[in-house]
Amino acid sequence: MSGTWTLDDRLAGPVAEVPVEVRPGTAALTVRLSYDRSAGVLDLGCAGPAGFRGWSGGARSEYTITPSWATPGYLPGEIEPGVWRVLVGLHRVPLGGLPYEIRVIRHVRPPARPRRRRSRFSRVPAPVPPEPAAVRRRLPSPPGYRWLAGDLHAHTDHSDGTLSVYELACVAAAAGLDFLAVTDHNTVSHHVELAAASALAGLVLVPGQEVTTDLGHAGALGDVGWIDFRRPPDEWAKAVRDRGGVLSVNHPVAADCAWRHPMADRPRVVELWHWSWWDRSWGAPLAWAQAWTHDSIGDPAGDLVVVGGGDYHRPEEGHLPGAPTTWVLAEGDGRGPEAAGAVVRAVAEGRTAVSASPGAPLLLRLEDEFLAVDADGLVLWGPQTRRVVRGDLALLPAHPGVHRLETPANEVVAVCT
Repeated sequence: MSGTWTLDDRLAGPVAEVPVEVRPGTAALTVRLSYDRSAGVLDLGCAGPAGFRGWSGGARSEYTITPSWATPGYLPGEIEPGVWRVLVGLHRVPLGGLPYEIRVIRHVRPPARPRRRRSRFSRVPAPVPPEPAAVRRRLPSPPGYRWLAGDLHAHTDHSDGTLSVYELACVAAAAGLDFLAVTDHNTVSHHVELAAASALAGLVLVPGQEVTTDLGHAGALGDVGWIDFRRPPDEWAKAVRDRGGVLSVNHPVAADCAWRHPMADRPRVVELWHWSWWDRSWGAPLAWAQAWTHDSIGDPAGDLVVVGGGDYHRPEEGHLPGAPTTWVLAEGDGRGPEAAGAVVRAVAEGRTAVSASPGAPLLLRLEDEFLAVDADGLVLWGPQTRRVVRGDLALLPAHPGVHRLETPANEVVAVCT
């Protein structure tokens, strides 16, 4: 089948559905999308008669689904007879239109599973996990809790990253992280791989999804299933909350994926520090956060919870997971799904801080005090606070609200909820 997507199509709805009839006895389904990639951008996904079956965005031009395996980004399982839908995201369509062709192959027998591309990370043993970050930094914790260092935003080859879940976990563990949220774009096909990769690499992997639209991205954190990115954001927030997870607004001032969705119920959790905040004397993220949590007459409308996101995709980008590092004060000392749940609860309850890396200067809230670590000569800023930090391990009176450490030149070094 072929045709031309128009700009009017895109404005009518960002995701088009192309129906495909699948007959009984079909053993597997392959879909191939062709178009001029120099002229526009089309995303690709799939829905079966029973619902969502996968999404790869603009990272792939074809996918295969079988009962036993599927292209990363897609969910294996029965090929139900009936009407399937090829989902086509009209991400960028020129004024003159964008011709396309979709080819659907209905297999009589399932094709062989292709060999997965191997990277240099596939050929090395899993790293020996270092001491937990809190032990390395000698951080005090209340009884029954522990500080964990991690990253709440990363991608694999299930969306537009290049590493497998296991390879990504090894990179994060080698970078000194205790946990990592794997948040592929608009899919949860990676979730089934998290438990094994977590055990092999020796760090906690948190299930997640980056709910990705033209008007902004949000991180759905926790074991909450798939969130339909085609629905309004208030519905994302309710679905995530009802299922015991947390929704964060991601990189709210980041170029063409800045947050522009209006919401009646604004999420408290904000990815204030994205890896792209290179010039941290630039105050736009702080100004956005202040506006987000205040109503039209300037009164506080809710408490902000700050997190960071490395948004890791591939080694060639030149930065590791954990740049920046999100710290959470998590309950218990378990690993695996129990620890992943503790990370999500810590974020939901506002027990967070952000630093440039696992070993960078750090500001933590310990009940009625702040602990400033490796922060000698930095300035503590807050709604009621302006003071110079003296010493490498300093306890200072704490006040409500988001606080930060800055250099004398007003460069943000650490943030604390």
